[in-house]
Amino acid sequence: MSYVLVDVREPEEYAKDHLNGSINVPPAEIMSGATALKDVPKDAKIIVYCITGSRSNVSMRFLRDMGFTNVINGINQSHVEAKYL
Repeated sequence: MSYVLVDVREPEEYAKDHLNGSINVPPAEIMSGATALKDVPKDAKIIVYCITGSRSNVSMRFLRDMGFTNVINGINQSHVEAKYL
């Protein structure tokens, strides 16, 4: 896989439907250090998505502040499927 898919919705939303292979890391976890991404290289392509793109936009900024250099706001599941998969 040449990218990491990060679904930043809450666990209840993720449980209902999500992209195969995505990791669920809600914004609160990202703001607390994103331990789920501790083994992801800082230059890995990370595509974050939610429902409207709002949470993913905020999360993208936090990830960049944490040193991740290739973070993309995928907006939502449909947009990621159409553009990146």
